Amino acid sequence: MKRIGYYVFGLAALVMLPGSGNAQEAGPGPVNSTNAIESMQVVKQGGVVNFKLTFRDPLTAPPSGFSVASPARIALDFPNTTNGTGKTAQTFNEGDLKSVNIAQTGDRARVVLNLNVPMNYEPIIEDRVLLLALAPNAGKAWQDGGIDRPVEHFSQARAAVANGIRDIEFRRGRNGEARILVDMDDSNSGIDIRQQGQSLIVDFINVSVPESLRKKLDVIDFATPVVSVSTVQQGPNARMTIAPKGQWEHNAYQTDNQFVIEVVPVVEDPNKLVQGSRGGYQGDKLSLNFQNVPVRQLLQVFGEFTGLNVVVSDSVGGSITLILKDVPWDQALDIVMQQKGLDMRKNGNVILVAPREEIATKEKLEYESRVQINDLEPLHTESFQMNYIKGADVKKLLADPKQTILSKRGSALLDDRSNILFVQDTSSRLDDVRAMIAKVDIPVRQVMIEARIVEASDSFAKNLGVRLTQGSARLGSDGIIMEPITGGSSGQITRWVNPTNGFGYGSVGGLNLPATPRTGTPATFSFSLFNSKYTKYLDFEISALEADGRGKIVSSPRVMTANQVEALIEQGVEIPYQEASSSGATSVSFRKANLSLKVKPQITPDGRVTMSLDINKDTPNTSLSTGSGVAIDTKHVKTEVLVENGGTVVIGGIYTQTISNSTTRVPFFGDLPYIGWLFKNHEWIDDKTELLVFITPKIVAEGLALR
Repeated sequence: MKRIGYYVFGLAALVMLPGSGNAQEAGPGPVNSTNAIESMQVVKQGGVVNFKLTFRDPLTAPPSGFSVASPARIALDFPNTTNGTGKTAQTFNEGDLKSVNIAQTGDRARVVLNLNVPMNYEPIIEDRVLLLALAPNAGKAWQDGGIDRPVEHFSQARAAVANGIRDIEFRRGRNGEARILVDMDDSNSGIDIRQQGQSLIVDFINVSVPESLRKKLDVIDFATPVVSVSTVQQGPNARMTIAPKGQWEHNAYQTDNQFVIEVVPVVEDPNKLVQGSRGGYQGDKLSLNFQNVPVRQLLQVFGEFTGLNVVVSDSVGGSITLILKDVPWDQALDIVMQQKGLDMRKNGNVILVAPREEIATKEKLEYESRVQINDLEPLHTESFQMNYIKGADVKKLLADPKQTILSKRGSALLDDRSNILFVQDTSSRLDDVRAMIAKVDIPVRQVMIEARIVEASDSFAKNLGVRLTQGSARLGSDGIIMEPITGGSSGQITRWVNPTNGFGYGSVGGLNLPATPRTGTPATFSFSLFNSKYTKYLDFEISALEADGRGKIVSSPRVMTANQVEALIEQGVEIPYQEASSSGATSVSFRKANLSLKVKPQITPDGRVTMSLDINKDTPNTSLSTGSGVAIDTKHVKTEVLVENGGTVVIGGIYTQTISNSTTRVPFFGDLPYIGWLFKNHEWIDDKTELLVFITPKIVAEGLALR
């Protein structure tokens, strides 16, 4: 049996790995290349592995590169260089150097050294040869004649300039991932990331941290895989220690001066060979060439390659022939099991392989035995003190017939006075009840909802009219002129009154079209023409009114409520009216004319507020009142919006404009040019009203009060 296997380690992803100052988008091929890699050779001398690269033309400067601690790799970038070896991958297995890959991205060639452990390297240029001396003492300085040389890292610094961390920010992503953002002074800072036990260590080479940022951030309340983030100064370097929990994986990338680390939670799938959130097969690549090999021996090869313990059922047999090249090992194993009708179950680092029918039968028997054990398992009673939620609500959740948490033998009893819930069930079900109560019995966050209802009005009215009278005066018996008294709707003089000892009557005609006041009293201008004896006169009066008014009514109801609890606040009057019944009797009923705000907020995981709003603004209209009651002008808005915490949104607007132009005139005379204005009344009206509703939600922090 011949076995061929080697790693290829996701070359496409490594080409785009951030941190290299010269990273570029992958292009279709080399452009204007001036050099080429002709050969690769490896020689081991003691504990040092010498890797030799031969080029077509001499090199002028050492290449830029970076190293990755897990998995251990060293990447070197050669600008204006092509791959002239005719190979993209070559296996060496000399010392801790496993293989070398060459990737072409645009006019740049990247050489990736796949290592068993992190190693330091020392580049030496001799004409057309680049020699890399790889030392297997990861994490220590390379010693060469007493000279300390720094280790290459995730992002290699380009110059020894003063650099520092300006700010550290922690955020929660949309899918529950933790995101740590580090703002630095220089984008070329060296950064090394490695996993140490259950912690993630990030070293910033030759970077200083201010005293205000040297602290431990407790971020467990963000509900991410990260529990805490600690930042300290260690000599010339800054070290950040990220403490995650559970299963997780991390990504790191850099944009200008901002370095971002993402820690993503991983949901463990017991039937998945390689855990991770990325889809598809993720195992290290291998090549297999077998002719009629027994399946049991092939499964042994997978166990040796991956380091996992493989348990093969006695019923597994047969042979298989397969030729695979550069295939992830988990995909190759899946192909073998599909061809032979096998299935597997993973428990830790042990894989059980058996025929599908055998595994299904075993699992069915296991489930049936669990059901029987639950029917025979002894019951236990536990009390739960409800702190923030009503016990009746929890009891309703436990006894929900659609999805009950209690077993068929379990029961729940509530003491309303103390709000204590007594649950009797098996131990496993009590664990479920305890976990459920821990999630729902939490303090409810408060939200202050402030509304501003603005009614703006702009009115304009212009009115112009005339009044024209003529008549004659009367003399009394004592020679005193009698005073005229007007009367009637037309303004005609109906009688003359002597202020001393007599009166007489006279009949006078006139024109009465004065300005009609809407608000206030119109201004008048009048003059009279009469003879010297004051027996005949002509009285002319012009009246005009122009009114311009602007007003604004602001209503600002506010209400505080708990998350996902509807609140109502209203203020106004109740107007009585007569209501007749079917028997003919009448009774007094009341109708509300209120300003009301009804809202139900919901706080989203990212700190915003979703609100279901129902706003009503009623005003009694006495001008339209009838015998049955007073009319009510209603303005109503009902909607659902999503607003930032503390932000303001306009949810509605009503704009009305009333324009009228009316003229009252005397027939024929009012249509005459110029003098027709003396025989008519003209009125212009232009009224505007606008209604706007502003909503501002504010999440109330715990321990704080709103003023």
